[in-house]
Amino acid sequence: MLPSMFGENLFDDFFDDDFMRFPVWSGRSPLYGKHAKNLMKTDVRETENAYEVDIDLPGFKKDEISVELKDGYLTIRAAKGLDKDEKDKKGRYIRQERYAGACSRSFYVGDVESKDISAKYEDGILKLTLPKVEKKELPSSSSISIQ
Repeated sequence: MLPSMFGENLFDDFFDDDFMRFPVWSGRSPLYGKHAKNLMKTDVRETENAYEVDIDLPGFKKDEISVELKDGYLTIRAAKGLDKDEKDKKGRYIRQERYAGACSRSFYVGDVESKDISAKYEDGILKLTLPKVEKKELPSSSSISIQ
């Protein structure tokens, strides 16, 4: 087991070879760096007549999050911007790790109506409730006449 500090592997940066690697392939996001893969962790729970989806979005405000339903896909987007003109009047930054950026995640939910979906954002968690849609019964067998 390798020693770790602050939840990161001590040798991560040492063994990362970005030579000849396109920045998008490295899995690093300018918004959250190497922790981008931990963003928007989602739990989906099934109840008797609904699906409950909990999505972690810590650090976002309610107005920075949007939920859209289009062609059976539910897309959650979160965008964060930092005001570059804002300056600390009492000193200068020694280290600044917060960045502007956006992230999104999509789920196929089928023929759900947007009016039937409820959403609530509280304590960094977006909670969505989607009703279960009745599955259409296909006929067991049917004949097709050939002309």
